[in-house]
Amino acid sequence: MKPSTAAIGAATVPGVLAWGGFGHISVAYIASNFVSPATTDYLQSLLRNDTGDYLAGVATWADSIRYTKWGRFTSDFHFIDAKDDPPRYCGVDFERDCKKDRGCVVSALQNYTSRMLDADLRESERAIAAKFVVHFVGDIHQPLHTENVARGGNGIPVLFDGRRFNLHHVWDTSIVEKLVGGGVRRKPYPAAKRWADELTREINEGKYASERISWLRSANLSDPIATALAWATEANSYVCTTVLPDGPDAIKDQELGSDYYEAAAPVIEVQVARAGYRLAAWLDLIVTSLKTASGSEDL
Repeated sequence: MKPSTAAIGAATVPGVLAWGGFGHISVAYIASNFVSPATTDYLQSLLRNDTGDYLAGVATWADSIRYTKWGRFTSDFHFIDAKDDPPRYCGVDFERDCKKDRGCVVSALQNYTSRMLDADLRESERAIAAKFVVHFVGDIHQPLHTENVARGGNGIPVLFDGRRFNLHHVWDTSIVEKLVGGGVRRKPYPAAKRWADELTREINEGKYASERISWLRSANLSDPIATALAWATEANSYVCTTVLPDGPDAIKDQELGSDYYEAAAPVIEVQVARAGYRLAAWLDLIVTSLKTASGSEDL
């Protein structure tokens, strides 16, 4: 996997953002609500942003640079192509599904976590690693970023509320826009912040409060591959139950804005909530490890 060598400016590429960009920003805002004060201080300094948007502001950076000459090598880092057989069988196998020569989201999360932990790297290098970690934790929770069928659903034409899209776009964007409502396109950051705050309340005291601890059981900083694989496997399981419940052929050219939407929207909501809560815990583990290694409260 090619290492980062310099800070790269973001280039805007509309229409190609996983989770529609909005989901990534929402995940980052949720994480901002849960990280420790020490993690906030460290990342605000590292990312040179002392506002509450310090994570949200970099959440889509990895999607922007993948289409630049420098960042082209990262294109395969956003997904892992599970070569399973939904709906008969779903499952992710690292040796089988992660490209040996080009990597995948599982190996990328391990690589950039390691780079964040490497105190010998320049601060600019660790900042780049942090941007990738923030993004890839979001990617790995999108079910079609863990599936090989029809290029993660990109090759499956469908309808959503009468408009023609591919299935991947519906899971990245259409369902989220319908679920959250107005403002997603016009003012994504305020809309994402509102949704993130709603999901934060559900995690703290609402419908997710009883299960949030279980979301962190697989988080093990000493084995990022196993951690990322567990998260990918969980996301991939929804391909069988919700994304392609009757298989890829059955969903082609079907209208997904009604009954399908009602089944899929809760999955997207819980996956965004999980991603944000897990991202916060992962960043806390990284910063705690850095402080322990340095033997100082100041990094």
